[in-house]
Amino acid sequence: MLASLKKIIGDEQQRRLKKYNKVVERINKLEPEIEQLSDEQLQAKTAEFRDRLDKGEKLSSITEEAFAVVREASRRIIGLRHFDVQLLGGLTLNDGDIAEMATGEGKTIVASLPSYLRGLEGKGVHVITVNEYLARRDRDLIGQVHEFLGLTVGLNVPKLAKDEKRKAYEADITYGVSNEFGFDYLKDNMVQSTIEKVQRPYHFAIIDEIDSVLVDEAKTPLIIAGKTEVNPGLYQICAKMARSFDPEKDYLFDPITRSVSLTDPGITKVERAFGVDNLYDLEHHTLYHFVLQALRARVMFRRDVDYIVKEGEIKLVDMYTGRIMEGRTFSDGLHQALEAKEGLEITEENKTQAQITIQNYFRMYPALSGMTGTAKTEEEEFRNLYGMDVIQVPTNKPRIREDRDDLIFATAEDKYREVAKEVSKRHEKGQPVLIGTTSIIQSETMARYLDDRKVPYELLNAKSVEREVQLISLAGQKGQVTIATNMAGRGTDIMLGEGAAEAGGLFVLGTERHENRRIDNQLKGRSGRQGDPGETQMYVSLEDEMLLRFGEEDIEGLKEKLKTDENGVVQNDDAHTIINRAQEMCENANASLREFTLKLDDIANEQRRVIYTLRNQVLESDDPLQSWINIVKSSTKKLVESYCGDEYVPEEWDLRALETRLNRIIVTPGIQLPKKAENQKDIMELVEEKTAAFLEEVEQLRERKGVQNQARKVLLTNIDRHWLSHLEEMTRLKEGIGLRSYGQEDPMRVYTREGYELFSRMYDLIEQDASVHLSKLIRPLILPEEVKK
Repeated sequence: MLASLKKIIGDEQQRRLKKYNKVVERINKLEPEIEQLSDEQLQAKTAEFRDRLDKGEKLSSITEEAFAVVREASRRIIGLRHFDVQLLGGLTLNDGDIAEMATGEGKTIVASLPSYLRGLEGKGVHVITVNEYLARRDRDLIGQVHEFLGLTVGLNVPKLAKDEKRKAYEADITYGVSNEFGFDYLKDNMVQSTIEKVQRPYHFAIIDEIDSVLVDEAKTPLIIAGKTEVNPGLYQICAKMARSFDPEKDYLFDPITRSVSLTDPGITKVERAFGVDNLYDLEHHTLYHFVLQALRARVMFRRDVDYIVKEGEIKLVDMYTGRIMEGRTFSDGLHQALEAKEGLEITEENKTQAQITIQNYFRMYPALSGMTGTAKTEEEEFRNLYGMDVIQVPTNKPRIREDRDDLIFATAEDKYREVAKEVSKRHEKGQPVLIGTTSIIQSETMARYLDDRKVPYELLNAKSVEREVQLISLAGQKGQVTIATNMAGRGTDIMLGEGAAEAGGLFVLGTERHENRRIDNQLKGRSGRQGDPGETQMYVSLEDEMLLRFGEEDIEGLKEKLKTDENGVVQNDDAHTIINRAQEMCENANASLREFTLKLDDIANEQRRVIYTLRNQVLESDDPLQSWINIVKSSTKKLVESYCGDEYVPEEWDLRALETRLNRIIVTPGIQLPKKAENQKDIMELVEEKTAAFLEEVEQLRERKGVQNQARKVLLTNIDRHWLSHLEEMTRLKEGIGLRSYGQEDPMRVYTREGYELFSRMYDLIEQDASVHLSKLIRPLILPEEVKK
């Protein structure tokens, strides 16, 4: 079954490439004619294309000529002419798929083709990269081509003023950082007036390094948080308590899902320490949250791997790039728990105000495409979530790089010693070496071994990010040795310096298998660009973290029959199988985590869509008072249904309490309910009559100065206040959802059901509070005599 499926996918790949090659032939036939055009005639093509589109021509009818125009403009303006394989990549992107292109194949200018074509529609094209440096670089380089052809080009990066951001989004083509687009979406749904919004409706996006954006970064949602005061003492007490927990008895840590939970003895320990009867009671929910965050900080997060301490502050490290994530902090008290763990000053806590997953953000684009050197391993995920196929674009020149089999060592010490010996040997003959590591700790350990051998090197990790691009670009110089995190400098070409090719080209040496084969392949892909010579090899040990997490039992079995040579290299044939299986398990675990995160956010996404739709209706309405009138009708009806529901007999109806609550909304003529009632219908008819009379008087205020603005403000204030409170409740619900599995309940089903109940209650509260709030403001206008009294 799997073999036949792979054959179908492979056949489709060849069919697509065959079709694209025919298009490339036609583009090439246009080249002599386009070359003859003057600059002015070439520039005039943009107006011609737009005119043809305005008259009803389809985009497909101008694709070939538009690509030919961009290629010629690129040759003239920046001196880069697109290869045929780059045209293939551009056609793949234009069809909303992923172009898998090897490192050094010039993905940057590939994006210039579809971004120009889609930019002609005037609806905005977003070209998205993984960091600010690449966004600026691509905008400055490719932007010249687009601006020469008459399109406007914008740049969306952090810390821009709102008017600068708005201008960037109004451009035909906008370059920017992936997270920034998502944060702008969230911020646009927090504004108090439409003029504060910066984005316009989504149209087409091209994501560079799409696997990094949509896979690696997808485990963590985008969160906008506001500062709130904290209780430093509680964080410090909980940190102290977390240090006292016995890992054998008080808590469970699952290294595969990277989650922790308290055991019954652990819960008892907390209850005794804080003098509470039941930690899971609703009134102790906050305490449970604080203790759990302290435990997470102790067990799940490691200094110089997940974060560093710099100038008395916790700085988060991106596990895939090794970069510090400037300005990023954990929310919901986890950051403060890390500060308490490290004995630092406790900063203000971040409370979530808006959030969305990367996946759900990018699924809002009607058309999405991307480029990367490695996506085939995640093709199923891309196809299922985004409807994108991965097309493997051939290289411009044959690849002659030699990828050697992994060397497996019994111990980490054996591994590092042999790496240092190999690097020293390569360095002596002038061959450039790039050593890929998975963390700051590992990069610094590697540096110490090279120091012992007096091998000069450049160390590149999160602590030296300012020099990242420069160091990576120099990594191909003869005799250069560079130690870097696996993804450092991604997007930066490593070109061979003089004499480096003769010395064998760039030797890429990985010191540990990464959590995903893609990252290993990306590291290897730094060598052998554009037909250059090169060599790669992975050095792994049976003590590597990933193997200990996912292959512990297999390794224990292997150790009983372990055979090594004099250098500590494992000779057992099944060692490679064990390592491959552990990496595959790790990939599956991460995929499951992304899937689980997305499923949780899919539930929240439906709620978010309802709230943002309601909010935008209020924000954009010329008559927000009408929205409030509709809410009053709904809230009074729901009050009757809740007090006089079928679950009670009429004798149990609390009509006095209902009357009090209704009169907070219906301020005139007021309402007086009978002392007894036989059925709900009579009560409902009376309330509807009084509500209608009240709203008739409200209608008279429609044109009165300031009333509409008051209505808008009241509605937005109540929506935002209850939505923020709801987000916190959903976080707490998510936190305890795993415990439900112990009660034989499906956690996802529980989360869906209880999340819906919380949302329904929150929505009713919005209606109730908004009705009462505005009625208070309107009362003096309807009853001026009362004010005089």
